[in-house]
Amino acid sequence: MDISQLQSGDMVFAAADIVSDGEVPGYPDGALIAAAGARGVLVNTGHYEEYPDDEFYLVRFEDAQGELGFPVGCWPEELTLPTESAPS
Repeated sequence: MDISQLQSGDMVFAAADIVSDGEVPGYPDGALIAAAGARGVLVNTGHYEEYPDDEFYLVRFEDAQGELGFPVGCWPEELTLPTESAPS
């Protein structure tokens, strides 16, 4: 599966630290939204009006206590997919 095939409820991970630019509701400027490797759940997909040809992903990432944070828009390169376990 690749990122473009994701559906609401699918698990994703932050590919690198995701930091607020001050325009993300619920997160002050400079706040760490998700550390690299943080687990998240896909809420929805969409397009920014300024970039109608580029899909983005609305994701809620877990914090250190396993609580889901506020939804944040991510570009595909900011996300990775879970790797499937090799058969034992």
